[in-house]
Amino acid sequence: MTQRLQLRVNYPEFDTVHSYRGGIIRHFDKTPSDIVCPHFWELNWAYGCRFECAYCYLQGTFHGNKEPWHRPPDQVLMVLDEFFQDHREDPQILNSGELTDSLVYPQLMKQISDKFEEQAKHKLLLLTKSSNVKPLLDKPRKQTIFSFSLNAHEVWRLWEHKTPPPEKRIEAAKITGEVGDEVRVRIDPIFPIEDWQKHYEDLIYLLLSKLPGDPDRITLGTPRGLAKTRMFSKDSSWWKLAFEDNPSEDSGWGKKIAFPLRKKIYIFFYDKLQSLGFDKSRIAMCKETKSMWKGLGLDWRKCKCNCVR
Repeated sequence: MTQRLQLRVNYPEFDTVHSYRGGIIRHFDKTPSDIVCPHFWELNWAYGCRFECAYCYLQGTFHGNKEPWHRPPDQVLMVLDEFFQDHREDPQILNSGELTDSLVYPQLMKQISDKFEEQAKHKLLLLTKSSNVKPLLDKPRKQTIFSFSLNAHEVWRLWEHKTPPPEKRIEAAKITGEVGDEVRVRIDPIFPIEDWQKHYEDLIYLLLSKLPGDPDRITLGTPRGLAKTRMFSKDSSWWKLAFEDNPSEDSGWGKKIAFPLRKKIYIFFYDKLQSLGFDKSRIAMCKETKSMWKGLGLDWRKCKCNCVR
């Protein structure tokens, strides 16, 4: 019999198995009371990342050693079978990019995606800064959601080392959209660099002009300054710009840019996206405070962000 850790806990939406086989699948429920982050399922098939984003929280998570490794594929697929069986009546999304980049091992991710395509209830969320989607283009993937993490070109140049430029990621998003996949986008973390409005306006225009039918969902975020991330960051210039050159404040999820500037950033994005015809209901914020949602006149209880259905 397959070994798994079973912790019965009560959630607003379901009462179910909390963690499978030492955490290959587990429920993310760490959200502090002042932060809006709907609980979601993690698929921890791999750990670490080859990209070198200066601000990446995985630096702190893995104490500076982000060298990637993965679980045995047969073990991952077996656990997915168990999860599908246990959740026959409650469709879920499993996020494969919480502790790694979802395309760190593209061929293994293809196997995982193929497993999801064998059923029609649950969906796999791929979260990536990669543009290497070719292994997953062999067939339409109706149970696989491609979510691309993007940023302004100048932010990429400064801090997203070893990643393909945003233009390449948008092209990959376009390709996956053309074969029928659901495409989501994260613009996160948004940095208040010099002339930030111009840089991010360029990104928005490029994104919406390249993607046929637009992304299904756009999630926004600003820098989240966790002490452990800063401790292991080789380049802390991002921290200086976000939290020292600009006023900052503390929250239940680390340091944040002070409320007035954060609010200005979000208003800019909401206004710009809506002016270009993007539906407001398909925009959300990642790990943002309840006070910010209220300050923008939004209902945080209706949050439809990247990681949920």
